[in-house]
Amino acid sequence: IGLCLPIITLVSAFSVFVGAGGAPLASIALGKGDRDKAQRILSNGVTLLIIFTVIVMAVIYTLKKPLLYFGASDATYPHADDYLSIYLIGTIFVMITTGLNTFITAQGQSKTAMFSVLIGAIFNIILDPIFIFALNLGIKGAAIATVISQAISAAWVIRFLTSDKASLR
Repeated sequence: IGLCLPIITLVSAFSVFVGAGGAPLASIALGKGDRDKAQRILSNGVTLLIIFTVIVMAVIYTLKKPLLYFGASDATYPHADDYLSIYLIGTIFVMITTGLNTFITAQGQSKTAMFSVLIGAIFNIILDPIFIFALNLGIKGAAIATVISQAISAAWVIRFLTSDKASLR
């Protein structure tokens, strides 16, 4: 998993780019009373996250072997490849959770934003031993648990952003 961390950080960086840039702009627009502009910023952020997901997945899948061999050996590459191949399936969930969570905070809902991160972490802690040891899936199980946890967290973020509790939907 450690061999995949630089790539995982890169994936997250694209979503942080959208959230860290878009959420403050949306918050400023809300502060000025321009809800339409804030809504457009959120919508553009969602669109950009989807575009980044497609591009990042395509590039990383294409360059996966040389990227992993920056740190992997012939003995460790298959494990890193197993983990990253499954993890990349959940790229959209990482993008949604990380990229849109800041839009929740920008609406003054920091507890909800914190809870979305906490949900993913708790589910990952619970699911890891189940998939790794109980189902005997090893590193693949760790990746599956991570993707499921990210999906749950992303569902929470989407659920909030489509609810009446959200200022921006």
